[in-house]
Amino acid sequence: MFKEKGLTGFNLKYLAMVFMVLDHIHYFFEFTGKIPICFSWVGRLAAPLFLFCFIEGFIHTHNRWKYFLKIYIISVVMGLIRFGFYNVLSPAVRGDGFFPENGMLSTFVILFIVMQGIEWIRQKKLVKGIAAVVIPLIFPIIMNLAVFAPLRAINSQWGLFAANMVGYSILPVHSWISDGGTMTVLEGIILFLFSYLKNKKIRIYAWAAFYFIINVVLLIVLTGMPSIHSFFFESYEWMGILSIIFMLCYNGKRGKGNAKLFYWFYPAHVYVLYGLSFLLYMVMQ
Repeated sequence: MFKEKGLTGFNLKYLAMVFMVLDHIHYFFEFTGKIPICFSWVGRLAAPLFLFCFIEGFIHTHNRWKYFLKIYIISVVMGLIRFGFYNVLSPAVRGDGFFPENGMLSTFVILFIVMQGIEWIRQKKLVKGIAAVVIPLIFPIIMNLAVFAPLRAINSQWGLFAANMVGYSILPVHSWISDGGTMTVLEGIILFLFSYLKNKKIRIYAWAAFYFIINVVLLIVLTGMPSIHSFFFESYEWMGILSIIFMLCYNGKRGKGNAKLFYWFYPAHVYVLYGLSFLLYMVMQ
């Protein structure tokens, strides 16, 4: 796996996949009280590594439209399933009210459009470039003021239903995404903007600085210095900064691997693990 000097893009993806599975084992089976929290500690490394690899894919792919379409289709399906748990799929919600809210691919869809907008701006295509950057970022405000406020004013329940469904799937709203969302979009923008520099490692340090400010400095400012217990057992998102170790080992090469695996493994393992947790919860009651 590691024959080449450093880590290839596929090496990073495979590592991220392992970290993700460990994280999701804790996520789906925490209710048993048998899964150690260290699974989730290690799992904090997964999202930053997938984000890094996603941006590398955007930069180096020969067909951005095809790359976007693969991610978008899966994100729409997962978004519809997530929305369904609030409505038609409510019988499939676990007895403790839990259901999967994984939406990282929806986050990547939003980030993809923003990054393409930045590229257009660099190419002097200012109108569509600025639109592609600004509209996705302010889309939560647009949805609130232009869609939900009028629908609430006329008490249109079907309209609200349709608007919510669209916001979870076809036109994802970054502030609605709990697995990724606004902060991940901002992290991705930083990684992408600094990738234009000749020294590619600066982008990693810039990302790490932002991640530290958001997950450590801001936490201390808003809540005060957390206890050691809180730092490791409640507010441990900061552990994701350790993914910098693997990012810095990236050798800039794609490497060898199964590209299709990553597109389908994410949704497949989410719903398989959830289904198993659903059955186990029923047995334990």
